[in-house]
Parts: sequence; structure tokens; C-alpha cells
Amino acid sequence: MTTLRTVTTLIGFLVLTQTLFPQSPNSFTGSWNLVPQNSHEIGLYGTLSLRFLEDSGSITIIQKWGTTRSYTDSLTLPLNGSPARVPVTSRVWPANVFMGLSMPVGGFRTLTAATSKDGSTLTVNDEYQVRGSQGPSTITVNHVYTLSERGNLLTYTMERSSRRTGPQVVFTLKRPGYKEAYVVRLEDNWDIDGLLPLHALYISLQGLANTDAPRFYILYPANWPFTYVHSVYEFYRDKRNFTFKEIRSPSEALKALRPFVQSYVVWDKNVRTSLIVAFTVAGLERAVVVSEELITEAERVGLKPVEDFRGKFTGKSDAEIYQWAYDRYWDRCNKEYIVWLGGEHGKIMKPGVADFGVAKRVFFNDLSSRPTDTLEYSLARRILSEMKPMSMVMGWHSYAKDLEREHVTLTSRYGHRVEGLHTLPNVSFSSLVPATPGFKFTNNHNLQPGKDYTPKNKVYISCIQTDGIGLGAWLKPGRGEIPYAWEVLMNYVWLAPAMAEYFYTMATPNDYFIGCLSGPGYIYPKAVPPALLSTLIAKSREFMKILDLKVFEIMDYSEGATVEGNTNLPKRVVDEYYKGMPEAIGFVNGYSPSHTFTVRDGKPFMSYDYYLSPTRPEADAVADLQELARINAKRPYFLLMHVRESSDIKRVKGILDQLGPEFEVVPLDIFLTMAGKRPTFQERFLDATTSDSE
Repeated sequence: MTTLRTVTTLIGFLVLTQTLFPQSPNSFTGSWNLVPQNSHEIGLYGTLSLRFLEDSGSITIIQKWGTTRSYTDSLTLPLNGSPARVPVTSRVWPANVFMGLSMPVGGFRTLTAATSKDGSTLTVNDEYQVRGSQGPSTITVNHVYTLSERGNLLTYTMERSSRRTGPQVVFTLKRPGYKEAYVVRLEDNWDIDGLLPLHALYISLQGLANTDAPRFYILYPANWPFTYVHSVYEFYRDKRNFTFKEIRSPSEALKALRPFVQSYVVWDKNVRTSLIVAFTVAGLERAVVVSEELITEAERVGLKPVEDFRGKFTGKSDAEIYQWAYDRYWDRCNKEYIVWLGGEHGKIMKPGVADFGVAKRVFFNDLSSRPTDTLEYSLARRILSEMKPMSMVMGWHSYAKDLEREHVTLTSRYGHRVEGLHTLPNVSFSSLVPATPGFKFTNNHNLQPGKDYTPKNKVYISCIQTDGIGLGAWLKPGRGEIPYAWEVLMNYVWLAPAMAEYFYTMATPNDYFIGCLSGPGYIYPKAVPPALLSTLIAKSREFMKILDLKVFEIMDYSEGATVEGNTNLPKRVVDEYYKGMPEAIGFVNGYSPSHTFTVRDGKPFMSYDYYLSPTRPEADAVADLQELARINAKRPYFLLMHVRESSDIKRVKGILDQLGPEFEVVPLDIFLTMAGKRPTFQERFLDATTSDSE
């Protein structure tokens, strides 16, 4: 067993070394495997592999078409441009065996080879006769091999003098071990007595496998709250040259990813909270989490237990369990990240974000943020106070213990930033996939220099989708049909850069991105200590520049509920945003309607005037908007609408189309520019005594 473990660890190390320390950027030497989804179709043989051997002044190119049924073409060519005459020994013309062409055995090919000055491109000129049904014909083929992605990706273009129409013949290949990953599909069953134990094992294993390279991706069910999981998988596969091998069982998963695991931790299915503590252990001890029935699977690959929580927490409260975990593990945990593994409660848990927490060795909990829950609240405060400034609070509050506004208020008081939800998937994978080299985030700005944007006497409407892109209608019908603004989770620029690229590359001209939510992550600015707010806004400004964003959104529920509470902002907070984001062309505020308004130097600060609930019948929504326009009779009237993420754009367009000719839907940047020119709203802030002032 020791020998087996040593061998598997060595194999894992060699794969990791090849991934992290590739061949020199301008070296073709080594083997290359086809990326089939990004390559020209290969008849009969189905695939192509290459091998290069470089020597002083020459290069050997070995092309193998196919696997068990195959054809190999091996050429050794000088690199000084002098011609090489190579005899033809096989009639096979592998470029397309289904065309009636053959190589003339006994004939010759004349080839020359040369590399570019920087060594990144190898060009081979190949001239020979090919025999068709009408006899021989001479063709010339330019074989162009180009390295990219630090020498890990190879693009092979075959340019034939005889092929003058149709798509290019291009093959994409990569080094073995580079961008090769595993994938598993999860069912929609998150019950402790159902498939949660299996899912928890996979998610903890994902965090361990993805600690330093993206090796394991999880395909969540189609109804998962983050709707992009499958689409992003296809993006990684089809646009970013990942190849995935599907895993179908826990034994397969543990065997494939054994080099990245050192032990296992057992949680108690009778004490739900023990699973949350087990995720903390998983990161610290490089352990997979298993319930009792999965111990055999872990031991089958040679893993030993590091903790066993069966019976340990029976009869204990969450406050007692987390205090025990704090005393035992907190000193070793990451102080820049923490995971609130809340959300659903009882027999259900959806720990989608746990992989990232395991990878980052964080402390997991679902402590209450409600002050009346004195023991849990006190421990939560202590933990947050011991985090580094501006830390990331991943996951989400427990739906059974407290409210969103209580949770974000508490984290904001320490200057930390929330990145929800508990269902946030595959972050350990996506955080290690950079954006394409040279990719620049470019927003769809609509303002044209020198153009006059003086508004007419109309009702102008602009729509913003709630809750970020990932929870929104991005993949639902209608996107692109009307001007529409989307809240960008700005931490994606470093937390999941390729995923941010995914959204930007999919955007239509009608899709306009804005920054959110109150900071570089979700914060309530009224709850943030004033000395910390400017630092958070400065970090937001940094992300805004990278993501090419000109509009920023604020939301603050630190003083009560959506409607009954006070969601308005004091002048001091508004001042901080104007001061900290001089490049912004405007700001929006609220979730449901709010009442903070001002304008400075033509840059408005506007609150939502309407929230489109997903349950509101279309006829009522039309009547609501028309009624608002009658009450706000001064023209122009600027009506900013927040659309709940569960509404698709087809529905929104259907409502807007019924409003009549006085209404005009415009892009958000134009909307704010016009409102800044002719503001018809009244300036309004929250004063120091928490009552409204005008």
C-alpha cells in the first residue's frame, strides 16, 4: 500500500509539475494531444497527435492520425530553409481519407522548414504529387505550427494550394496534462438521507484537487440558482481549450484525484452542523468529507481518518459546536476568507461554495447574525473582528436563523464584503482560470462624443436586472432585444476572471454592465465605519476601471426591511461615492423603490422608482408605470426600474411595449446623462436623525 501511495503521489506531482512548469515558451519539443472540439473534423481516424524532437539545426515532426487504427508520418527536416527530399512509402493521404486521393508510392515530397525569429511559429512547406481519378496533380501544402499560452497550446494550420473555399483546416493541440480536468454531474437531491453525503464528498474533493490548478468541475442540476453552470462549462471546453473526463462514481473520483488528498473526516448525519465543521477540517487536513457509509470508499484508496464526529456533538447547540471548532481550528484558518454555509436548513444543505472554502483553508459556520441570538452572535462578532481588513465573507446566512439584512449589516460593521450565495458553484476551479491573454473587458457604452443628449418632454425608462448576472435572466429568452443593464459582481475580475470574460464575450450591443453592490462585494455603506468606507470605495473604483464600468449601484438595508425600513442614504455617504469614483457618470440606489436623489456636475444619483415583482401580472405592471407617470407629471420624467432576476426580458419587453408613445426605453448611460442635464427629481437625503430631508 505504501508503494502504491508513493507511486500515485509521484504521478500527481509529475502532472502538477508539467502543468505549472511547462516547456520553455518557444519550444515545440514533446508530445501534443488534439483538442477535438476546437479542431477540424478528421475522417475515419478521428484524432491527431503530434510529437516534436528538436536537435541542433533540425527538427523531427511525427504526426499520428488515429489511435488503434492509425497512420504515422515522420519527417526530419533541417531548419535553415534548405530543401529535403523525402520518399513516399504509403499511399494514405491522411488529411482526408474519404476523398479519392492517394499518395504516389515511389515518388517524393520536397519540404523546407523554418522557425520565426521568436521561435513561436514553425512553417513547413510541403510539395508533392497526389493522385486523383484523372491522374496525378501537384499541390503545395503549408503546415504552420504556432505556439501560444506560454508554450502549452499549439495551433496547426494546413493550407493547401488545392483548397480555395470553405473553412480553414485548423487543429488545436495541447501538451499532456495542460487544461485537462475531470467533471461530475450531480442530481437534484440535497437531503441528508439522500445524496447530500455523496455530493459533499465530491465538493470537498473538488476543493482539494483545485487548490493550485483547475482539475475538477461540477455540473450542478439544471435548476441550480446560478444558471450558468453548464454554459460556462461549455465555454471552458469550446473557447478555452479544456478537455474533461467524466467521473461517474465516488470510487472513480477518489482514484483519479488521490494525489491531492491525504485523509478523510467523518461527519455525523444525525447532527447537520457536523458537516459544516467537517468542511473546515477538509481544508486544514486535506481531507475528504465522508458520512459513515462512504468510509469504505475512502479507505479503499488508502486514506486514513483524521477526525470522526460520529456522536461527538450529540445534544450540543450550534453555539457550543462552533465554539469547540473555533477553539480547535481557528488559529490555523485563513484570515482573509470565511464561509457562512447557510441557506437551506433542516435535512437540506446546498454547499456549492464549499469547494472554494476548502481550497482556501477557511473556517466554516452558519452562526446567527441576529443580536438576540446572543451566544452565536457574540462568536460571529469575535470571528469577524479577527479577520483581516476587507476580508471576503463567502456563502450566505442561514434562512433558519436570521435575515440577509442582519447578516450584511454585521459583516459591514467590520468593513468586510459579502460574496454570496452558499450555492455559488465551482469557484475553486474558475478562480484558477485566467482571462485569455490580452483580453480587455469592454462595455457597450452608448454615449457618443459631441452628441447632444438633451431630453425631450417624455417619460424615459431604463431597466436594471437584480441580483447580478449569474442569478439573472442572462440565458433566458429576449436578451439583446431591448436596452438592458446588468449588475456585475466585480470580484469576478480576480475571483473568476475567465467567467467575467464569458459574460463580456456573450454581451449584445443592448447589454450594459454596471458595478455593484455598494462596494467591492456586497456591503451596507451606512453600517461601515466611516474610516473604512473610503478604502472600500477605492477598491471598487479599481475594479470599475478594469471592467470598463461607468455606473455604480448602492443598496443599504442596515436600517430595516425593504419597504418598512429606511433604505435612504445620508449625504455623507453619497459624498463618499462622488469623491471616490470621479469617473462615474452616475449612481443608482436601492432594490425596491428608494428615495435618495441628487445631481452634481451633470452626474445624477438616482433611486429606483419601480420594482417589477415576478408575480406582478403584466396588465398591472403596465398600469403601475402609467400611474407613476401621471403622478410624476413634470416632463421629462426619469423612471428607473429594477427587474427581479426571475423575470425574463421577453416579459419585460411585453410590458414596456404596452405603455404608449409617451414612454421611451433608453440605455442606462443615456438615461443618466439626460437626467443629469434636466433633473426633474427633487434632491433628497437621509439626515443624521434618520428621518428624510429634502
